[in-house]
Amino acid sequence: MADHGEAICRQVDDGMTRVFELFGKRWTGLIVATLMPGPVHFADLRRAIPGISERMLSDRLMELASTGLLIREVDAGPPLRVSYRLTEAGLALESALKELGRWAETYLADGGQCPDRFRK
Repeated sequence: MADHGEAICRQVDDGMTRVFELFGKRWTGLIVATLMPGPVHFADLRRAIPGISERMLSDRLMELASTGLLIREVDAGPPLRVSYRLTEAGLALESALKELGRWAETYLADGGQCPDRFRK
């Protein structure tokens, strides 16, 4: 009979839990990736991410700002325009996001499915 004590006591790392609480939400990673090269106005963000609603974009941006990953800046205008840029903490995600992109190109290249040669 196998000892399952160790497996039962194993828990998910707190850091990973916090990461996936934020990045597990739809659109969050795409927003951060779109902001990686530099500041982007709200309307341009909306156009860059097909399928996201204005309300959802606004909600995700507020959430990212509250975590300290981005800053909302108001350009007085006229016209009044709002742009968003990543903080140092947000920019520090670049290598992780690039690595995830490389992983996806290798392992999810078959229309979002893992090719048979990797299913062993």
